[in-house]
Order: sequence, then structure tokens, then C-alpha cells
Amino acid sequence: MRRPSTIAIVFAIAGMTACAHAGTPASMDAAALQAWAGRPWDKASVMHTTVEIGRYHGVPVVAEHPCADVCPQYTVRIIHYQLPPEASCASVGGVEKEVLVPIAITVMPKTFCVPKPLVASGLYYAK
Repeated sequence: MRRPSTIAIVFAIAGMTACAHAGTPASMDAAALQAWAGRPWDKASVMHTTVEIGRYHGVPVVAEHPCADVCPQYTVRIIHYQLPPEASCASVGGVEKEVLVPIAITVMPKTFCVPKPLVASGLYYAK
């Protein structure tokens, strides 16, 4: 039986490593986070989804797209930290912001932990 060459073994290991890390969200700096938040988005294709967009300071950041009775027109996008159970917003350097979230035929205020680079620009919340 023929043995694989060293190069073939190295490529096989590299491929397995790439697959193992393919689902790991990328680290983002403040500029990348702001750039992502400033991109246009399609309400119809993202309504009712939550997407992990990356990690800021090691903490997952998600874009949540709730909608209620009139979808997709009333879909909103809220970009916020997805805090680990043991973490507080202050401990990860976030800022608590209250926004209106569509629920049934109304909206309700809900507080989210937002990465600081998105607070001044207001890019964490879009209608």
C-alpha cells in the first residue's frame, strides 16, 4: 500500500483545521464593526433572524431582526453583544441602550448591551 506524501498530510491537516475554524466568528475592530453596521440590509430576507456578525473584544456581537404584525415593513435591526451568562454589560465595556422592539401590534422597550463604537453613531438600531 502506498503511503501519503508529507505534503499531502500537511494539506489534509490544514484542511481539517480550516474546517474546524470556519464557524468561528472573526474578531472585529471598531472600524470593521461600524462598517458592518453601516451596510444596507434587506428587511424581507432577514426578518425574524439573529446573526452573529463577529466578536468585539472577544465577545460575540449579533444583529437581531425582530418583526411583528406588519412584516417585513416593521422589521428592525438591533446590533448588540450576546453576553455570556456570567458577564455584565459593564464588564465587557458595553453600553446599555433601550430601544423599541416590535411585538404583536405594538412596540415595547427592551434594553440591549451595545458595543461602544456603535453608540455615538446610533448604528446599533435601524428601522
